Amino acid sequence: MKKTLLALSVLAAAGSAQAFELYNQDGVTVGMGGDIEVVYMQGLEKDSEFQQEIQDADVNFDVRYAMNDSVQFGAFFQLEDTGQNVGDTYVALYTETMGSLKVGKLCTSLDDAGIGADYQYGITTFFKGASDGNFCVPEAVRYDIDTGSFYATVAMAQDKAGQNAAIGTNSIFMDTRMGYRVADFDFTVLGGTTETDAKKTETLLGAEVRYAGIENLNLAAAYYSMDFDKETSNTVALAAEYQLDVVALAAGYSFSSSDDKATEDLNTWYVNAGYPIAPNTTAYVEVGGNDVKDSNTGLAIGVKAEF
Repeated sequence: MKKTLLALSVLAAAGSAQAFELYNQDGVTVGMGGDIEVVYMQGLEKDSEFQQEIQDADVNFDVRYAMNDSVQFGAFFQLEDTGQNVGDTYVALYTETMGSLKVGKLCTSLDDAGIGADYQYGITTFFKGASDGNFCVPEAVRYDIDTGSFYATVAMAQDKAGQNAAIGTNSIFMDTRMGYRVADFDFTVLGGTTETDAKKTETLLGAEVRYAGIENLNLAAAYYSMDFDKETSNTVALAAEYQLDVVALAAGYSFSSSDDKATEDLNTWYVNAGYPIAPNTTAYVEVGGNDVKDSNTGLAIGVKAEF
């Protein structure tokens, strides 16, 4: 049975989790979305002050044109930090059954890596290297497909413009993330590699498993291995989420070690609680820390909203 334009507009809206529709006529849809987050927090560094930060104040526009009943061409544009910076900016081809292809400035596969429901002090210690966890880059191409059970993302990027120190001007960054959902489990494998201008190679491999077979409880575990230059670091992470009536509780822990004798082992943790004060709006409190010498225990109190 052929898809109606209404069905296509629903497909378009799915590109932005909380986007609302501004225009829908003759196969053309325009969606608008965004997010904002204001938090008072204390960093983990010694002598950090408890202070206000505006961490998100973004708005985006998603325009799509129905080429036929199952294919759309689209363009996406995002302004970040109250319009001070340009975020994701790309053109894309969306299909109903064959996935999507995006070209432009965007986030690659490894930006979706990680487990847990943290707000500020999450498990990110496995991102150690030239990229430093920044996988949203210009000059990128990304393909996504999700059949319900199987899902995959494959991406690549270059840096001919010299804007990203993690990617050599004559190198290509490539990463992928693939997974399979069965019963109450979600299994994911991921990996990526690149080379800097200094000829230092960075490679990340990882595996994640999530379990949602207990009412109101989600559990997750992960293992990551990062090779950067001559150093290899490994991270084991655990996370849990529990829905207590309307309050969402979460906690996470990670342990990281390195074969570099000058690098000490690192333990990190967080616990938090979130309360929905309005649709798509959460007020939260989070405490987190690590075992680095002279580090603080962090405290964050904030509100985040998506539209």
